[in-house]
Amino acid sequence: MKTVIKNGVLLDNQNSFKKADIEMEGRVITKIGEDLATENCKVVDAKGLLITAGFIDLHVHLREPGGEHKETIESGTLAAARGGFTTVAAMPNTRPVPDTVDHLDALNRKIEETAHVRVLPYASITIREAGKELTDFSSLKQAGAFAFTDDGVGIQEAGMMLEAMKRAAAQDMAIVAHCEDNSLINKGSVHEGRFSKEQGINGIPSVCEAVHIARDILLAEAADCHYHVCHISTKESVRTVRDAKRAGIRVTAEVTPHHLLLCEDDIPGLDANYKMNPPLRGREDRDALIEGLLDGTIDFIATDHAPHGAEEKAEGMQLAPFGIVGLETAFPLLYTELVKKEVLTLKQLVDFLTIKPSESFSLPYGELMEGAIADIVLIDLEAEKEINVEEFASKGKNTPFNEKKCYGWPVMTISEGKIAWEKGRVQQ
Repeated sequence: MKTVIKNGVLLDNQNSFKKADIEMEGRVITKIGEDLATENCKVVDAKGLLITAGFIDLHVHLREPGGEHKETIESGTLAAARGGFTTVAAMPNTRPVPDTVDHLDALNRKIEETAHVRVLPYASITIREAGKELTDFSSLKQAGAFAFTDDGVGIQEAGMMLEAMKRAAAQDMAIVAHCEDNSLINKGSVHEGRFSKEQGINGIPSVCEAVHIARDILLAEAADCHYHVCHISTKESVRTVRDAKRAGIRVTAEVTPHHLLLCEDDIPGLDANYKMNPPLRGREDRDALIEGLLDGTIDFIATDHAPHGAEEKAEGMQLAPFGIVGLETAFPLLYTELVKKEVLTLKQLVDFLTIKPSESFSLPYGELMEGAIADIVLIDLEAEKEINVEEFASKGKNTPFNEKKCYGWPVMTISEGKIAWEKGRVQQ
């Protein structure tokens, strides 16, 4: 049976609203227009709702296998659907790591069995993400790897990174990098700046990230490889990526909602829900990230959704693990803080969550058009409510944004033509 979404509004390229209906058959959008016929169709009433392509998040941690007490593929992808995301890319810092065909095959079977939305699995650059031995890029690509990363740790040896980039380039695949020079971390748990000095705790300097990016950009140029920077966080890093793009080097970069919205000045005390890696930087860094997003230096937004158990985060700023959750709050936070405050247009925000990540990695998703896969989210831009961690589908409740009032809440997410989430109700 065909499904018709009626009475919604779409955004055009001029950031204006226009009324439209969308017809779907199977997993494909078949028609977009006004007053579409609904005979013998299932009808979804979208009156007063914005309709966009499903969001794409190319940096999430689903924790399974090995970390199921933090998150599972099932719970993490339901959280994604609740946040309007229909495509997520799962980082490989699991146990076991998807570093062999057998491990990746097992992961793909679990995704097929339990995921509510599309999951693109990363494979690791090195065996066990240990930084000692490269994986078999060719066989992992054939087994369905999306790209290669050792996210969570930076590749410390330049020679190994260069060889990895050469192998990735030979497979027309990307190297996706967590950029951090371990010799500069100084056992830090927050940014090295005003907050770390006031609290008397070790800080992670900005140069820790920027020097790895600078090194890797030159290696990517030598290897003719697509190089992607994870969760960029410092003004020096933004400057380095901007210079690389001007030089014609194939580099892309992502930024998280929390780095766009918060800086070290917003940390209220030693609350580990404000502990993430990279850490919240200085106000100048936050300003540089917004500028980099607006001028095209930074390509898209990704959440770095990183769930942890409450007891782990209760260990305090210095001992607790890095990371916060983000899938269920990304759009409302960004819409409230950036669009309503006229930092971004709504069209820009939607693009940073849809077509921009798709274009960066040549994915066939992220656009509302006839013939496209029916990945769709319906959003109530007028609804205002507080973020409530007790309502999360994610097992992780670790966010600094709990109880923050936001506008712009997804109310239905459709993945490949099927309702993946609707007002808290899962469709089987």
